[in-house]
Amino acid sequence: MKFYIGVTDNDWFRFLAHYEPDEANFWRPSSTMNFRAIRAGAPFLFKLKAPNNYIVGGGFFVKHLILPLSLAWDAFGIKNGAATYDRFRQLIMNLRQQDGLNPSIGCTILTEPFFFAREDWIPVPSNWSKNIVQGKTYSTEDVIGENLWNRVQERMDDKRQEGKEPELVYEDEVRYGKKYEIRSRIGQGAFRVLVTDAYQRRCAVTGEKTLPVLEAAHIKPYAESGPNSISNGLLLRSDMHILFDKGYMTLDNDLNVEISRRIKEEYQNGREYYAYHGKRLSNIPPDLHEQPSSGFLEWHQHEVYKG
Repeated sequence: MKFYIGVTDNDWFRFLAHYEPDEANFWRPSSTMNFRAIRAGAPFLFKLKAPNNYIVGGGFFVKHLILPLSLAWDAFGIKNGAATYDRFRQLIMNLRQQDGLNPSIGCTILTEPFFFAREDWIPVPSNWSKNIVQGKTYSTEDVIGENLWNRVQERMDDKRQEGKEPELVYEDEVRYGKKYEIRSRIGQGAFRVLVTDAYQRRCAVTGEKTLPVLEAAHIKPYAESGPNSISNGLLLRSDMHILFDKGYMTLDNDLNVEISRRIKEEYQNGREYYAYHGKRLSNIPPDLHEQPSSGFLEWHQHEVYKG
């Protein structure tokens, strides 16, 4: 198993360790760097900047995306490691050579972050170079990597005994080593940016591209045990999102839009919306695994739609 050690800002770590969020954005000020060091679900560990040469926690890698600063804040809020949007923006602008009204930044999305108490910090591996600025990949197939991961597991086992281990409640099971098993839960912030990315920042129904009015909608609501998975999501313009949630719009299994007659019956209006009735979604994720699930659509058709 490959895992990654990323160098993090000390203040970012302290801020998030205080809140212990269910997800985190390990951001970079530049939009030029991509991240392909590890696969989704693999551990991503936090190493403080020198002189604090310790592994102090980590999380589980979801995806790396280039996002506008405003979307990163709207999706993750304080899970970006800052108390306010202005402070978040200031931190980024202090590290950028070029300014911008809404610059794009690198966002490494992590789920189930964990934070070690000071007495549990782990010294960096013996082959960690002082010249490393961003981070380094390790493998449990190597002695150094295996020993480090075993020590991380020991700390996490202690947190489990204290009742502080992340809840193990999602679909895709990945086994790391002989002892530790996690089913990573995708949080609401990750759900929003993953759905936004899958739909290429365009409304599934209208094709609208104005980002502030686009919202990631659950087909089966989270409150009804609907998962934060892309196949249970749609990117919709805000008014379309309201109609969908209230049952005035749904999709059939062929991804054709259905608009309820009750809009006209109840509000004597809706001409704009009826123009979409019977039409296939104008914007569909190219990846089949990210397209709306027929199972979730059928749930919405029978439980929510006011046909």
